[in-house]
Amino acid sequence: MSAAAPVHSTALVQAHDLAMTFDVSAPWLNRMIERKPRALLHAVDGVGFEIEKGKTLALVGESGCGKSTVARLLVGLYEPTRGGLTFDGQDAHAAFKGKDARAMRRRIQMIFQDPYASLNPRWLVEDIVGEPLKEHGLITDKAELKARVGELLKSVGLSPLDMVKYPHQFSGGQRQRISIARALATEPEFLVCDEPTSALDVSVQAQVLNIMKDLQRERQLTYLFISHNLAVVRHVSDQVGVMYLGRLVELADKHTLFDTPRHPYTRMLLDAIPKMHDTGKARTPVQGEVPNPLSPPPGCAFNPRCPHANDRCRSERPQLLNLGGIRIACHAVEEGRI
Repeated sequence: MSAAAPVHSTALVQAHDLAMTFDVSAPWLNRMIERKPRALLHAVDGVGFEIEKGKTLALVGESGCGKSTVARLLVGLYEPTRGGLTFDGQDAHAAFKGKDARAMRRRIQMIFQDPYASLNPRWLVEDIVGEPLKEHGLITDKAELKARVGELLKSVGLSPLDMVKYPHQFSGGQRQRISIARALATEPEFLVCDEPTSALDVSVQAQVLNIMKDLQRERQLTYLFISHNLAVVRHVSDQVGVMYLGRLVELADKHTLFDTPRHPYTRMLLDAIPKMHDTGKARTPVQGEVPNPLSPPPGCAFNPRCPHANDRCRSERPQLLNLGGIRIACHAVEEGRI
């Protein structure tokens, strides 16, 4: 089975062969003088997955693997170089560009990584949370708008009295709750969460994650959750996709992935996590460095760091195949070497 999603699927969200290439070349004159070719960065290269309604898919991987680019593709901030996104049976990227753009954006919202940067410091909380309601024409009456903003703040564990404050009067965790309230204002069905707790203290992370899980249960929300913290992923996800250098290398349900990881990269990530019952035992550090994404190695991108790499791994790029209920891109697993 390839990375493309099946046509007859009941999934709410289907990404098919998503790719995003950025031109990071030097200016034309510099290239002519120095005789350098154009430089293309393949940030996302052929990513495909499905998310059932009310479920959470988590994407994990080291910094620079393309997770945040996938998030921006799903909410229409980037237009893909290749591939597409089907949302509730509709071509989402065509909708983002057409007359249905507003309706589609109402159904798909995003929670950004940094609550210190994603809230306008000059606006009151009432204006921040109420802006989507006004922008989408959902509420025009001022008193009704104020009441609705108060309800949204209560739903994320804040007080309606907080409406008259500015973002700088809140802690990081409270600011992220305001971001969640803003994202929920249009009553979306799908939330793309780009590392929503990475800027927060551990105890505050737990509070925000619990609020998100409660909201998911109450509203049947569907999440794409992006994180590099595997402990967080274990807490929130139903399925986990592991990304490396712009591609999915393993996609499985949470219990399968954490209990029996198959891909060498997934094993490396999990080996690096401290475990309570292994106190005193030496941990395996993550080996090697991520290659330069502008000139990735031939064959499997992970082969310079992989203990199981052979000549085929160094020359032929593995496809994402369905092997025993998981999707994995690894020659060693496919050949039964590991």
